[in-house]
Amino acid sequence: MLAMLIIGLALAAAAPPPASTHAGWVKRAEGPVLGGELGSIFDVNVLREQGTFRLWFSWRARKSLALVESADGIHWGPPVLVLGPNPASGWEDDINRPAVLKRGETYHLWYTAQARGKSSLGYATSRDGITWTRQSERPVLVAEQRWEKVAVMCPHVLWDEDARLYRMWYSGGAQREPDAIGYATSADGRTWSKDAANPIFQAERANPWEAAKVSGAQVVRLGDAYVMFYIGFADPHHARIGLARSADGVHDWQRHGANPIIAPTRRGWDGDAVYKPFALYDGTRWLLWYNGRRGKLEQIGLAMHEGEDLGF
Repeated sequence: MLAMLIIGLALAAAAPPPASTHAGWVKRAEGPVLGGELGSIFDVNVLREQGTFRLWFSWRARKSLALVESADGIHWGPPVLVLGPNPASGWEDDINRPAVLKRGETYHLWYTAQARGKSSLGYATSRDGITWTRQSERPVLVAEQRWEKVAVMCPHVLWDEDARLYRMWYSGGAQREPDAIGYATSADGRTWSKDAANPIFQAERANPWEAAKVSGAQVVRLGDAYVMFYIGFADPHHARIGLARSADGVHDWQRHGANPIIAPTRRGWDGDAVYKPFALYDGTRWLLWYNGRRGKLEQIGLAMHEGEDLGF
């Protein structure tokens, strides 16, 4: 019996760790691309303009949004603070989780504002992506439906030229980590109509890795469908990244058969959780930035996928 136990322990020790990526995704082996001396940073939004990557991120120590730029999406310049808290407003003690959209010559920003145990969404515009002007003294989206509890956060916005509408996917629920994903539309970016079917995407209880919560959606138009990169939570402290697809971006979501596509690397810098994906297709491959956490430190990592076909 003792010999069998020893052999079993030896086999377990020799077994390779569970794969941290699936469906063709590969993490950058060198570790985080942004973090280190900045402390915890999280929830990014990336645009590529004239060969330059521009990445807006949430900077926990500053309770603010900052911007960095890069030629390759890996090596980033120094951060510039672009939008800070406004405690006098009563709802913007902490600013984070940006959604940046450029339409014409104007940058549009929807951001999460937190105060007094609640989260809501604000709206600002800019001519350069650096200097922002708030467009409302009050939140443009607040938690008001039962499923939203005390928080709406993590916006992602696309402009639909045919419908002449902004389309927003957002997360709602608990303040610590929201519970599900909702959808809203707006003609002007300020006044939003929430979808009657909200929440449009909820945790799949049959999948242990996302049985507790889903949040942090990024939605991309791909061919004649929409794909959603999202966070799935096994519990509030352990998260992975999944992928789903819908014909209209609202209804009948089909989860990827290889989910989760990105998971923590055991004993790695992202060993406890991987959060908030943001992906861009550069013409030959997908680049996906995400925040990984080990202990209390969150940093930004990068995963890549060759080719446009995501394998649905």
